[in-house]
Amino acid sequence: QVQLVESGGGLVQPGGSLRLSCAASGMIFRAYAMGWYRQAPGKQRELVATMYNSGITNYADSVKGRFTISRDNAKNTVYLQMNSLKPEDTAVYYCNAWRSHEDYWGQGTQVTVSS
Repeated sequence: QVQLVESGGGLVQPGGSLRLSCAASGMIFRAYAMGWYRQAPGKQRELVATMYNSGITNYADSVKGRFTISRDNAKNTVYLQMNSLKPEDTAVYYCNAWRSHEDYWGQGTQVTVSS
């Protein structure tokens, strides 16, 4: 079955950087659009960034210029490079894969931005 496993979360100071990874298995990775979402305590899950299998990307306004999504189809992995992190970026970050009527989610990885 499809599995998405996130890693790379942790505690970082404001202004710091983290790189999240999401390793996919049980699927033809290159056929899926991939995305990163996040959910802060007491808030709804929100889109952070998406990357279609064409390479086209889309970012939330709040992360444009700071975050970069990328994918390595040979490694079945999608990444989220996060720079200039702010306390308001604190959330659980989720990996998402979708196409047609299929939609899969990882278990999430915690990112905490605090001094």
